[in-house]
Amino acid sequence: MIRHAEDKDLNTIMNIYETARKYMQDNGNPTQWGASHPSRELLECDIKEQNLYICTENEIIHGVFAFIIGEDPTYLKIEKGAWINGQPYGTIHRIAADGIVKGIFSQSVTYCKKQIDNLRIDTHLDNHTMQYLIKKNGFEECGIIYTEDGSPRIAYQYVKN
Repeated sequence: MIRHAEDKDLNTIMNIYETARKYMQDNGNPTQWGASHPSRELLECDIKEQNLYICTENEIIHGVFAFIIGEDPTYLKIEKGAWINGQPYGTIHRIAADGIVKGIFSQSVTYCKKQIDNLRIDTHLDNHTMQYLIKKNGFEECGIIYTEDGSPRIAYQYVKN
């Protein structure tokens, strides 16, 4: 089940992000989130704005992601390619799982596809697991975007046919 995250979920969410950072570090991607991204303050803001979602099974939280419908400032400029279209879109950010329940990424994407027919997502060049999952879930690689700190990310878009 997917629902909006609440303040009471924050400690569990922080633990899931810690697990995800360790997984990335252990699999050749130590710099995408470093030691502390996303920050507790960012997640509190996501919760307040109702942009943070959790994936549960038997009321236990196993995954988390941010989903925002509307223009993403980091997606205004794309290099080495182009977006499929310029229609309104939703963006999936900060997706993570505890590794216990499989399929969290697919569940999250399915949920987002039901909200809007046009989705965007990005990931670090070293995050091969995420690149695989993104493509497996119907996204097309579009080019390179840059995060607020100037780091490059592979950008993808899904458009419902």
